Amino acid sequence: MDGQTENYEGGCICGEVRYDVTSEPMIVHGCHCRGCQRNSGTAFAINALFEADRIHLLSGQIEEITVPTPSGVGQIISRCSKCKTAVWSNYNMGGLKERIRFIRVGTLDNPDMYSPDVHIFTSTKHPMVQLPKDALAVETFYKWSEVWSAESLERLHVVEQDAGIWIA
Repeated sequence: MDGQTENYEGGCICGEVRYDVTSEPMIVHGCHCRGCQRNSGTAFAINALFEADRIHLLSGQIEEITVPTPSGVGQIISRCSKCKTAVWSNYNMGGLKERIRFIRVGTLDNPDMYSPDVHIFTSTKHPMVQLPKDALAVETFYKWSEVWSAESLERLHVVEQDAGIWIA
């Protein structure tokens, strides 16, 4: 399989920015790092990872803001230029920052369709957050080859090949 499926749409809170996604995500993270807590103003972020070329801006304008991260590499948050809702981020994951987007699941028209496949940075998880007993959870990060599905790893390797790098 190539991960292609029907389109899913999302957007910002004011409706100015609309986007669609033309595949299922490669993986969905529940991130409990302090950076996500501060950037979202809540206990954790849910991010669905997609190839950037599968996300299309349908309307509105985004502005990119670079913010620091605990790792020091930074992230680029794409926000609606009008209401400032964060719709996706790009991280410098081994040189893939322009090729992988982390869609903020809460900006999808149906945010209930994706739950985290893995909870990361649980060492800084807010004490009130109780993860399901069967949830895959790691204290910091994980080895990609141990967590991602074979199909998602194949998709990632295509992106890596296009970029001329190998990270997973």
